[in-house]
Amino acid sequence: MKDYKKILVVINPTTDTQPALARAVELASKSQAKITAFLSIFDFSYEMTSILSSQEREAMRQGVIDQRVAWLENVISGSNKLNNINTEVVWHNRPFESVINYAMKGQYDLIVKSTHEHDKLKAVIFTPTDWHLMRKSPIPVLLVKEHDWPVTGNIICAVNVVTDDKDHQDLNGKIISYALDLAKKFSGNVHLVNGFPGTPVNLAIELPDFDANVYNNTVRMQHEQRVQYLAQAYDIPLENCHVEEGLPEDVIPEMATKLDAELVVLGTVGRTGFSAALIGNTAEHVIDSINCDLLAIKPDGYKSPLED
Repeated sequence: MKDYKKILVVINPTTDTQPALARAVELASKSQAKITAFLSIFDFSYEMTSILSSQEREAMRQGVIDQRVAWLENVISGSNKLNNINTEVVWHNRPFESVINYAMKGQYDLIVKSTHEHDKLKAVIFTPTDWHLMRKSPIPVLLVKEHDWPVTGNIICAVNVVTDDKDHQDLNGKIISYALDLAKKFSGNVHLVNGFPGTPVNLAIELPDFDANVYNNTVRMQHEQRVQYLAQAYDIPLENCHVEEGLPEDVIPEMATKLDAELVVLGTVGRTGFSAALIGNTAEHVIDSINCDLLAIKPDGYKSPLED
């Protein structure tokens, strides 16, 4: 079982309402975790004031930090049900970097951050900081919306069964273990979701005798068998296995909507640079369309580029 002993909450400086903090308090109540409310601030104008000495600029920065500390302590006063919420305000021009470095140095078990919902589109908007955290944090990242986790709610595990690669198998196990732990804490139901590719169009065109239905049924059966094997290994009911034709970035959001899921747990490989632009990342395509909480987990042994 995964117990969260130290939770780092990324505070939104633009609002007094902090869904991430509320979610962290919920989690902490189940495992007696300690929470740190973390705020990264920066104002470029303070760095560009050439008429001031370095000491004067430092004093101005400290004054801003002190103001934000007072604001943050006021914000959390209503959420401090456990009396163990600490505050940390830092001056840094790259928020994601300050969050990850602080979390790694402090050996935190989880980073929690709220996402933004577009009022008209009713869809989650992920900020550059969200993307960087998911790509570069070796610590699990929970992105939350402003809603409750209902009792007996549904938790989706996005599993990859297309390969026998041990790293992928280990990551599947890690995803399921995290989901089962949260399901136990919040009386939730775990579902396994997997998408499989449809018939390649070129095969149907080039091979006159090619039977697309037989091909589709064979591929579906292979995926169903592998997903059911995973379910049996972790005592998940077979009726909670969902294998659908389509790309994962389409299937997972559709199933999240169909099941009215409160949370999707998936793995991110953390590609950066040119390879990320060229190859892309299934997880990133998935979260672009998802409308519930998301827990992004890295494989064991993942090393953040910030550690270099």
